[in-house]
Amino acid sequence: MRDETLGFWVPDRPEGVAELFAMAGFPWWIAGGYAIELAVGCELRPHGDLDVLVLRRDQALVRTVLAYWDLYVADPPGQGKLRPWRPGEILQQPLHDIWCRRAPEAAWSVQLMLDEAEGTQWVSRRAPEIRLPIDRLGWTSDTGIPYLAPEVQLLYKAKATRDRDETDFEAVLPLLDALARTWLVDAIKVIAPTHPWLSRLLPVSRI
Repeated sequence: MRDETLGFWVPDRPEGVAELFAMAGFPWWIAGGYAIELAVGCELRPHGDLDVLVLRRDQALVRTVLAYWDLYVADPPGQGKLRPWRPGEILQQPLHDIWCRRAPEAAWSVQLMLDEAEGTQWVSRRAPEIRLPIDRLGWTSDTGIPYLAPEVQLLYKAKATRDRDETDFEAVLPLLDALARTWLVDAIKVIAPTHPWLSRLLPVSRI
């Protein structure tokens, strides 16, 4: 649940983000529950925010696109505290969570997540041994909106699974091919080796 003392949320839509980043010149992906909905092609549930993932190395370009927005970084992460993301500031690990609104008096509408990369490889910020070629990190919707591949989004959801994450898992599981399932099993075993999704993803003999 969102802490209302930090301000209220009226999340943008993926289509709005796609318009905003249309000429961005760097890779970006819709993340979170909206990514699952883009994969399955239908709405599954209400959303309290809208997540967009970008690579940390592209953060200066992100600042250019959002030059006139009001941007705050969660510092320290996960502690319910925000501070302004200062112009020209390069955010280092572990800072990765940026709240975005069009003006100080506006609602928060986009949550940016910074992730790591080495060369052509995406690197999980939670466990650097978990990697994936960047060109496999996302899918593209029928309307041209990039979004995180379902197996990557499910990995994020596996750390502390909630009811809505179970809904997302059930909806997108039939879309995962053998390669995606194998990667997801191996990745979940790194962060949550007893997670109940493991037995659903591959035969017991593989686990």
